[in-house]
Amino acid sequence: MAVRKFKPLTPGTRHKVAGTFDDITTQTPEKSLLSVQKRSGGRNNTGKMTIRYVGGGHKKMYRNVDFKRVKDIPAVVKTIEYDPNRSARIALICYTNGDKSYVIAPNGLQVGQTINSGTGAAPEVGNTLYLSDIPLGTVIHNIELYPGQGAVLARSAGTYAQLLARENKYAIIKLPSGETRMVLVTCRATIGAVSNADHSLEKHGKAGRRRWLGRRPRNRGVSMNPVDHPMGGGEGRSSGGHPRSRKGLLAKGYKTRDPKKTTSKFIISKKKK
Repeated sequence: MAVRKFKPLTPGTRHKVAGTFDDITTQTPEKSLLSVQKRSGGRNNTGKMTIRYVGGGHKKMYRNVDFKRVKDIPAVVKTIEYDPNRSARIALICYTNGDKSYVIAPNGLQVGQTINSGTGAAPEVGNTLYLSDIPLGTVIHNIELYPGQGAVLARSAGTYAQLLARENKYAIIKLPSGETRMVLVTCRATIGAVSNADHSLEKHGKAGRRRWLGRRPRNRGVSMNPVDHPMGGGEGRSSGGHPRSRKGLLAKGYKTRDPKKTTSKFIISKKKK
């Protein structure tokens, strides 16, 4: 997918950069795979706002995406669709037994293409295999952390990981963040990179477009009073001092990962700063 810039006919289109949606093949989703998505608007059960900067937005239905791909039978790609709940494109696939499901569409997936999952699948784009069956150096996405859990790693638009090596029952994977970690070879992953790689080039152009997405205005800490934020107050426009969160934690360079976390032993090298 490509992006296009708009002529500055209005202030909102002066800096707007949006996708062309030329990879979308249909605008009608599969009704059997939709479910109602309730939104709280940042309020709790009593109506009190407990989460700031959330509210509004266009109504949307949730697409039930299959992140497990446990069916070891071939499936044909029917459509490539837009999903308002995620940055990547989704693909509607139809299995040979008649079942349908949504999957994250990898880059280069075509309508009419046959994709497989399981032990007998070939290492081709769109196929889901165990890490023990994927050739070393392959670009992958939709990676499981625990066998049968479903994909949790490398799912957003344009991201991908790389299978570097295998040692005993573990595979060594380089993640999009630059982190290198070990994952069990009995976990599954999908071949290829995630679609819609140009998503990072898009620019909203105006505040109203963010409101359509359900994101309300977010004010800076230095513009608040000292009672509301550690960086607030001061005469005139003050810098605010050391960057901190609303609760006083250091906001830049402060490590938030629990040092006693049991899964830290699987991380070979930390992510890049």
